[in-house]
Formats: sequence, C-alpha cells, structure tokens
Amino acid sequence: MRTIDLNSDLGEGYGAWTMGDDAAMLGIVSSANVACGFHAGDPLTIRATVDGAAARGVAVGAHVSYPDRVGFGRRPMDVTSAELTADVIYQIGALQGIARAAGTRVAYVKPHGALYNTIATDARQADAVIAAIREIDPSLVLMGLSGTRILDRAADAGLATVAEAFGDRAYTPDGQLVSRREKGAVLHDADAVAVRMLRLAVEGVIEAIDGSVLRLQADSICVHGDSAGAVEMARRIREELVAGGVAIAPFAGAA
Repeated sequence: MRTIDLNSDLGEGYGAWTMGDDAAMLGIVSSANVACGFHAGDPLTIRATVDGAAARGVAVGAHVSYPDRVGFGRRPMDVTSAELTADVIYQIGALQGIARAAGTRVAYVKPHGALYNTIATDARQADAVIAAIREIDPSLVLMGLSGTRILDRAADAGLATVAEAFGDRAYTPDGQLVSRREKGAVLHDADAVAVRMLRLAVEGVIEAIDGSVLRLQADSICVHGDSAGAVEMARRIREELVAGGVAIAPFAGAA
C-alpha cells in the first residue's frame, strides 16, 4: 500500500489574534509544521498546538522563518549566513523545549514562506539552514519543495530529507509554485484538489497551471492552515487518499 504524509502549518496565532483551526486540523493531518515565533506564534499558542499534536500522535516539525511577523514571513530577506544559522538554531531550540514539556519531540524542520522559497534556489542561504540543523540536531529531517536543489544539498550534507507537494497551490510547468501575486496561484475547490492529490500520490504526476502534466515526487502533502476552507480541504484530501488505497502516516515518528 502506498503511504504518504499529510501536513499543515499550525500554531500561527498570536495573542488575541487567531489563525486557522489547529484543533480540527490536528484531527486530520499526520504532521504539524509548528510556528516558532519569528513569523507567527506566541509561546502559549505554540504550546497548545504542540500539546494537541502530542495527544493525537501527530509528528511535530519546526516551521522556521525569517524574523518577519509583520510580513508573516513572506518577504525575502538578505541576511548573513551566520545570522540565518543562529536564527534557525534559536527557533528549533525554542520548539524543542516546548515539545519536551509536552512529552513529544521535534522530528523535522520545514522552513516557512520566503525562506522556504529562497533556499530552494539560493545555495548560500540553503547551506546556512543546513548548517543550523546539523549543529543543533543532525537527526532532524529537512522538508523541502519537491524537485529543488535544497534537498540534494541537504542529503549531500548528511541530512535525511522529505519532498513536499502542495495541495492548495498551483504549479508552473517547471515544478515551481505559482507566485501568490498571480491569478490562480491558490486553489480553493476541495473536491478537485482531493482528486488531484490522489493522482499525485498514486501516479506521481500533477497538472501545471498551463494544463501540462509534470512528474513530481511527493512524500508529504501540505494544506496551508491559514487558507480559507483549509480544514475541509484537508479532510477531503484525506478521505480521497484513503478511499484510493493510500495510507496516511507521518514520515518521522511523533515521539
């Protein structure tokens, strides 16, 4: 039986401001990318999300970011390598402390937003993130965009990696994500996305925004927790995958 991971970006509320429905998502996904305070998330919100993940056996990942709360971590930053390495170590360490208190552990790292997109092609920043993971805990798995160089660089550095695809995002013909600034970049039809993800899981292909078909490796599928209708989309994807004979399980152990 084919097995695939289903993940979502969670813990992104801040104080009185809430984002997404973490409790509902944790009942659907197998892995939770938990904000570490740099783009979103406060200690209480992060702790509640990690507690929920631990209670449901959901794997916890550090969703590390540029220090950019105002821009929600979606603005590129030209930071030095030393600064980026220190920032990533700091964020992972903070989440590790909360996870330990909750009786679970941080199993992987998934960079967020602009950092995720930048390190897919920027070798210097990619190496800074890889160095951070190697220094704090080389057993952590690095999650990255399927088909990008960051996965090869991380593997060459001795890290385990997992290739990710996005259920709620459109793809260019060369396998990149369509920019959020462009029309059609974010997908909203839960039923259509579910069918699309089953085809990806079973056949290893996905339709690009121009209608062409591209081959894409996917060990994990993401549904952004802040998207409208995210919970329903994640639920439909899970239902379609299971009905199609695909098992949902984390790629890294929860605890």
